[in-house]
Amino acid sequence: MNKPVGIALAGPGAFGQKHLDALKNIPGVNIVSLIGRNLDQAKEVAAKYGAVHVTTDLAESLARPDVDAVILCTPTQIHAAQTIQCLKAGKHVQVEIPLADSWADAQEVVRMQKETGLVAMVGHTRRFNPSHQWVHHKISAGEYNIQQMDVQTYFFRRTNINALGQPRSWTDHLLWHHAAHTVDLFAYQTGSPIVKANAIQGPMHPELKIAMDMSIQLKAANGAICTLSLSFNNDGPLGTFFRYIGDTGTYIARYDDLFNGKEEKIDVSRVDVSMNGIELQDREFIAAIREGREPNASVHQVLDCYRVLGELGQQLT
Repeated sequence: MNKPVGIALAGPGAFGQKHLDALKNIPGVNIVSLIGRNLDQAKEVAAKYGAVHVTTDLAESLARPDVDAVILCTPTQIHAAQTIQCLKAGKHVQVEIPLADSWADAQEVVRMQKETGLVAMVGHTRRFNPSHQWVHHKISAGEYNIQQMDVQTYFFRRTNINALGQPRSWTDHLLWHHAAHTVDLFAYQTGSPIVKANAIQGPMHPELKIAMDMSIQLKAANGAICTLSLSFNNDGPLGTFFRYIGDTGTYIARYDDLFNGKEEKIDVSRVDVSMNGIELQDREFIAAIREGREPNASVHQVLDCYRVLGELGQQLT
């Protein structure tokens, strides 16, 4: 594909706008259409980013011939169905994490991708953050082996609001959304499938009807282990912090930044063309479309993550 890639983005909220900011930095990309639940809000975002079409109906965007691909930043509960809808309409698709909120739905998305042959990718951003890429390069070069990963995913979120402080129409989930990042990254970095997974959760929130605290243990086939702590109750430093404990060093990743075990910063500015993991993720999506190849974090590559999440979910019921 030599012509500009026409993008439709569904869900122009806090995270959708991060993608729109990233897409502005990628040559040969046109932001054509925005799909939002709140039409007036979507029109404001469209004016900011130059989208020529705004709608509340995904099908309306999918019918446009100038839309080649879709980025879905919509509620978790409709990710799988909308991904399938895009593929059936002949559009490449990148769906924000998670791919699905059930193992069965994740498998159905993969089946549809095989049937259509289109690019289908999931927003497993940790594969693209320069910090995690730096560690991955050392592993690939045979210079580092992970013995343990210790991960903390902490938020203070007791109401349905997004990162912009706006009300959400859906409820976030520690397991299917936030744990998915670490479950996939652990298998990706160790290069070994997860063979054992355990989970416990704390009390349910009386209004949100979700567990606000969760603890997960993972073991890979090569013997590496991972401990993941998640909370919506943490009134302190927010975000996800990864500690890699390996045979030749300890590394601490905080999104795109990396430190050694002594808290000395490691320069990762030359790892890739950007220091923004979301931009690098979007660059991979566009490159895969142009080159007609499978992207990193394709639905096939991340599928096993959702098998593990499904097993963990059964333990929590």
